[in-house]
Amino acid sequence: QVQLVESGGGLVQPGASLRLSCAVSGNIFSVLAMGWYRQAPGEPRDLVASITSGGGTNYADSVEGRFTITRDNAKNTVYLQMNSLKPEDTAVYYCNAEITERQQDDRVDVLDYWGQGTQVTVSS
Repeated sequence: QVQLVESGGGLVQPGASLRLSCAVSGNIFSVLAMGWYRQAPGEPRDLVASITSGGGTNYADSVEGRFTITRDNAKNTVYLQMNSLKPEDTAVYYCNAEITERQQDDRVDVLDYWGQGTQVTVSS
């Protein structure tokens, strides 16, 4: 089965940098869009950044110019480089991937998968 494994979270001071990674494995026909979302306690899960299979990117206004999303299609891995971190960036960060899966009858399903989440805390 498909799984997403995240790494790279931690506790850092304002202005510091972190690099998150998310590796996708399992029964994968292809990986379409990938993205990072974040969620603070009591708040909805919001899009941080997304990237298409061709490399097109989209960012939330709050992280534009500070965060960079990239992907390595050969490794089925997506990254989030976070620079100039602010306390308001504190949240659990979740990796997301839109994946096509070929079934036994050769049908292809499009499914959405989520990582376990990794805590990012920015505090002085």
